[in-house]
Amino acid sequence: MTIELSLNECSGGVTAARGYLAGGLYCGIRKVKKDIAIIYTPTPAAAAGVFTINKTQAACVLVDKIQLRNSTTCSAVVVNSGNANACTGERGLNDTWAIIEAAATSLHIPKGQVLVSSTGVIGQYLPMDKILPGIQQLSTQLTPAGNTDASEAIMTTDTFSKEAAVKFTLGSAVVTIGGMAKGSGMIAPNMATMLAFITTDAVIDQSLLTKALQHANAKSFNRITVDGDMSTNDMALILANGEAKNSPIRDHTEEYQLFVSALEYVMIKLAKMIARDGEGATKLVEILVIGAKGEEEAAQAARSIANSNLVKTAIHGADANWGRILAAVGYSGIDFNPDLVEVAFGDVMILRKNYEIVLDEEKAKAVLSKDTVLVSVNLNQGTASARMWTCDLTKDYVHINASYRS
Repeated sequence: MTIELSLNECSGGVTAARGYLAGGLYCGIRKVKKDIAIIYTPTPAAAAGVFTINKTQAACVLVDKIQLRNSTTCSAVVVNSGNANACTGERGLNDTWAIIEAAATSLHIPKGQVLVSSTGVIGQYLPMDKILPGIQQLSTQLTPAGNTDASEAIMTTDTFSKEAAVKFTLGSAVVTIGGMAKGSGMIAPNMATMLAFITTDAVIDQSLLTKALQHANAKSFNRITVDGDMSTNDMALILANGEAKNSPIRDHTEEYQLFVSALEYVMIKLAKMIARDGEGATKLVEILVIGAKGEEEAAQAARSIANSNLVKTAIHGADANWGRILAAVGYSGIDFNPDLVEVAFGDVMILRKNYEIVLDEEKAKAVLSKDTVLVSVNLNQGTASARMWTCDLTKDYVHINASYRS
């Protein structure tokens, strides 16, 4: 059955949905930019999260997992940039719990309803003498228009803030899903190196919200890569406060499919912004693998291409080096026949079956010189497909990461 979803994009990011307030300010973690943000809903929201699979996990990841196990609702998320609070041991954990207590006290909510996120340099202790007063001050400044300040406050090496929101109809109710994300470097699949915060006014319980988030995450944030490095702090959190007053969303229904489709749309939009903003990047690169035996194999091949430094440097130089693409599929680990592979850049065919080269260098260079590049690979072995998003690899990436702590 085909479900039709009519989406209307809107402004507001994490405060686009009813009942959400946000804000961001400078408290002194960074040198000169906003560095702490809060998202808040007076109506406690069902909450769910997905986290990095890196075995080295930041204090915020460890603590949030505990919070989500112990409570089905959340009212506030506190995010700081400039310091990851990772590899900081017992002190880092204690500092995270202190942030939760400070936010709970300032917002007059239970400690169990606060989640925390951090991003920045690994292995440094949080400047709690600056963060705690910052939380107290920011708690008095939260507004429905605070989404922009919040999205700016969570940035590290990002060159622009990342926000998205949509409205759609569920039954007789209008539901909104909005969000913000950050990420530019240390971006790899499997919960990429990034943070994302999604809010909705839909009525949906925690278990189903978790299922929806996991599904959408597999199609979005787990399909982006910049450099193949996986962070210690990755997370995507979603809150659903029920202010839309729709009939509760049930599993295996048209309403659930519509909700997941809208959520996936917002998360893919944010994911593509992260890939486009890869450190030093000049191009967004979409890898489309079709004709695979199954979606998992298509994704595996696409991921291998997207993670190839040789492919990404060739795209940066607008060099139609299709051999690097075929090589990346070859070491991806999937079972395929190289003789059947076809490659195209945009609408320009490069390679046909049996290694027939139909490359027009000038047309290929024109396509590869654009700021958005589509690389299509047809395995001609099935009907499954998958997409990945990445960026070109430039000398600026090396420059940025050679002095990240400075």
